[in-house]
This record gives sequence, structure tokens and C-alpha cells, in this order.
Amino acid sequence: MNVGLKTQILPAGEAAVAAAARALSKGGLVAFPTETVYGLGADATNPAAIARLYQAKGRPAFNPLIAHVGDLAAARQIARFDAAATALAEAFWPGPLTLVLPKTEGCAVADLATAGLDTVAVRIPAHPVARDILREFGGPVVAPSANISGHVSPTTAAHVQSDLAGRIDLIVDGGAVEVGVESTIVGCFDAPMLLRPGGLPRAEIERVLGRALVQPADAQSESGQPLAPGMLASHYAPRARVRLNAVALEPGEALLAFGLGAISGIDAASSVMNLSERGDLDEAAANLFGHLRALDSKGARTIAVVPIPDEGLGEAINDRLRRAAVGRE
Repeated sequence: MNVGLKTQILPAGEAAVAAAARALSKGGLVAFPTETVYGLGADATNPAAIARLYQAKGRPAFNPLIAHVGDLAAARQIARFDAAATALAEAFWPGPLTLVLPKTEGCAVADLATAGLDTVAVRIPAHPVARDILREFGGPVVAPSANISGHVSPTTAAHVQSDLAGRIDLIVDGGAVEVGVESTIVGCFDAPMLLRPGGLPRAEIERVLGRALVQPADAQSESGQPLAPGMLASHYAPRARVRLNAVALEPGEALLAFGLGAISGIDAASSVMNLSERGDLDEAAANLFGHLRALDSKGARTIAVVPIPDEGLGEAINDRLRRAAVGRE
């Protein structure tokens, strides 16, 4: 890996889109905004570029990647859609939903990106900058979160720069993202299965399907590989220990609050940030990774997190917080 590479940062616009497409076509790595988090893009058909992406992130190669495409026709070139998948795609694309589907016979996505599985994860992002880059490039782009693997996901270009400057070719700065947590992932198997909660609430998906999503106890392939990105037990983690469901604060802990509920010991907090003072889960999701990074940067040894309602986007927020806390509680 060419650590020490000069990473160019360009404001979103026609010049940045053209530069991103050129870099991707040459096997380069480009970070760009999606509506969920910033993604680190590579040509999904180029094994060498994908290997470089895994190396830049320090990501395990058994952890599959999501192929981002510009429209449903492009998605159908790499994945086979059944009735349930078609209904979900038509209802929620472009948007924060990833579908894990059987590969087509001529699927151009490199085996390295699918971790050797016979399925491919695919989505159509809604962010206009991401869509412009996909249109200009003209092919599928794998784009995991643009951060060091396992670290807190990036919601601004500055977060990307902090993790990956000197490791990637280009960062397209499109400002802060809107959703703030990664896409929801649904596996369209014998029965549609929720593989990862995310930016699209479960209830909306189940409304379109007309049935409940299967909740797997252990969503892995027969070889033990995760079936979708973001399913490793320890993930999205700051350097600080994360303590969940805190109802009282220990001296010197940082506090990640939600709403205006009282918590004892707050006067001894090293720092305090509130995901949403008005108790809005959409706002909390958008702030989650940025607030975790900010508290971490202040040198807190422990970040105490108040209970978050497990409804709507709260399901995705709690999923990310549990993974951030693994090995640190």
C-alpha cells in the first residue's frame, strides 16, 4: 500500500465528479458522500483496486463489500431479483437499503468484493454526489465506510481525512451526510432476513413485504463468513471504552446523552454531548458517529451512553453502539 500518497480533497461539483471517475477507472480509491455515511469507492470489477481498498482500511478480506450502482437496470446485471427484492427496490431505491441477492451468471463484481460468496450486496444510493459519480464512472463501485476498519464511521470529509489521508487518492467533500448510520441490509433468501439494521427502519420494510423480516440468530455463511458488511461483533468502535445504558455517571466519564432526562453524576462528566435534546431518533442517528468521534478526540477513557429507545432508527443506533462496546465493557 502506498501510505504517504498525497490525498487530494475537492469540493463536490462537476470537477470533483470527473476527477473521481478518472481515479476509479485507473484503480484508485475515492471517498465520497452518500446519504448514510461517507463511502470509500473502488471499481467493483477490479480485483487489484479492491485489494488496495481492503489494505487501506485494514479490513478483513472475508468481510464482503456493497456494490453501489446507478439504477435498477445496472443492479439487475449483477444480481437476481425475486418478487420480494423487486418490491423493496421499487419502494426504497434510491435510498439507505442494501439487498443481498444471488449473483447473476455474468456478474462482473470481483469475487474478492463478495468474499467468495455466491451472493452480492447491492444498493442505489440517494445522495446526488454519489449518483453523479456512479453515472460518470459507468460501472459498479464498491464503497464501504471511508474509515479505518472497525473505527467510528465517517459522516464528514474531515472524518475521512483523519483516518485515511495518505492512503487514498481523492476525497470529495459534499458536507455532512443526512442519515448518519449505514444502510439497512436485507438478505432476500427463502424468507427476507434482516442482516443489519440501518437507515431504513424495519417497520417500513415489513409494511412493503406484508410480513415480518426473519431475525437470524447467527447470520453467517457455512464457512463462518459474515453474509453482509458491518456484522463483525466488534465494529464502529472509538478508542475509548463504551459503557451502554448508563443511568449514573462515574467521575471523569464522558457522557453521550439523548433527550433531556436527568442522570446522576453529570457534574463530574469530563464532557457531554447530546444526540438529540428533543429526543428525535432521526437527529440522533445523524449525530451518532460524529459525537462519538468528538468525545473520543477529547481523550475520554470511557464514554457512558444513556439508554436509547429501540424503535425506528433507534434499532440501528443501538446495533452500532453494541458493536462499539464489544471488548470494551
